[in-house]
Amino acid sequence: MTETVASERSADVIVVGAGPAGSTTAYYLAKAGLDVLLLEKTTFPREKVCGDGLTPRATKQLVGMGIDISEEAGWLRNKGLRIIAGGVRLQLDWPDLASFPDYGLVRKREDFDEVLARQAEKAGARLYERCNVSGPIRDSRTGRITGVEAKLGEEKTPVTFHAPLVVAADGNSTRLSIAMGLHRRDDRPMGIAVRTYFTSPRHEDDYLESWLELWDKRGPQDRLLPGYGWIFGMGDGTSNVGLGILNSSSAFKELDWREVLKAWCASMPADWGYTDENQIGAIRGAALPMAFNRQPHFFKGLLLVGDAGGLVNPFNGEGIAYAMESGQIAADVIVQAHARQTAAQRELALQAYPRILKDTYGGYYNLGRAFVKLIGNPKIMKLATERGLTHPLLMRFTLKMLANLTDPVGGDAMDRIINGLSKIAPKA
Repeated sequence: MTETVASERSADVIVVGAGPAGSTTAYYLAKAGLDVLLLEKTTFPREKVCGDGLTPRATKQLVGMGIDISEEAGWLRNKGLRIIAGGVRLQLDWPDLASFPDYGLVRKREDFDEVLARQAEKAGARLYERCNVSGPIRDSRTGRITGVEAKLGEEKTPVTFHAPLVVAADGNSTRLSIAMGLHRRDDRPMGIAVRTYFTSPRHEDDYLESWLELWDKRGPQDRLLPGYGWIFGMGDGTSNVGLGILNSSSAFKELDWREVLKAWCASMPADWGYTDENQIGAIRGAALPMAFNRQPHFFKGLLLVGDAGGLVNPFNGEGIAYAMESGQIAADVIVQAHARQTAAQRELALQAYPRILKDTYGGYYNLGRAFVKLIGNPKIMKLATERGLTHPLLMRFTLKMLANLTDPVGGDAMDRIINGLSKIAPKA
């Protein structure tokens, strides 16, 4: 191997996976002047299973990265959340806050991830597509990760990449974390999401729509289905229609969720167009790893971000915002560690990463874990929808709670209650 090739395959940091978490991490590292390799196993554009709806929390991250989020650039804004359950239809605007914008966005994951990856490239990250990482390279004496082995290009050429720090941004399956001995915690909630697209006249809806009750009306008697559903207008002639289910539900392992989605869509008004002849592409599913379901988030030179570290919000299944936020946090910690003079000082700085994550999300996620257990009981869920949806003030509080949208300083009474609960809750 020539010296040039060797230097091209060495860096200050390797980021494995160019989804929202990985690209955000790489962007902030490169912007700070570090040499970063961003390794993506597929090529762009590429599809991922997602609701495609972004809350103000994710919107803030896009703004912070300098992404053009104008309508001309392909983004559709939304004003808030429409909740449907118990015969009630409640439309809630996103809250007015100093910390977050008052609008969300919609964009297909088919090119969303590429937008972020190209922004990381513009900042100076070196992106390798078709680079399938097969495992870590570890120091035989310390067990510390010092790089990764991969297969590059259509020819699947074996290559090695080296760096003193590696970031696992390789999603829920996170083969890299597992190879380092970090396995999923069974005491944390897990969800499943399935979705598809339909051509529909509802494509320009400027509210994200959430159905807390799913009904199958095909038989002689209406049947309540487990889980919650969503309908997001994409602004391009199509709607993203999907549903999510938590493992706290007794039906989690029993049903074919693609069939459940079909049954729910069949109950929709015909003029919405959610029919077989209007369906675009197959129904696809993905896991939602929640509430820090893989720890520790820093281990022997490996940092976990996004789904690899179980950063999905257990209250609402949102993952993109937390993927991007954890990427920014990891990058900040790495940049500070890189500036330390000794290995011991660098290690001390890196150990702050899991503590910052727990201080930032730990209490809130544990509240979410309690919430997941409650709504897994159909009787409690039914009571909550019947009573809660008739009280707009209570639902505005619930929206802030579920979407994690509060001002940490100077907020209203709702903000102070939510922030106070998050602070006193355990941060494990």
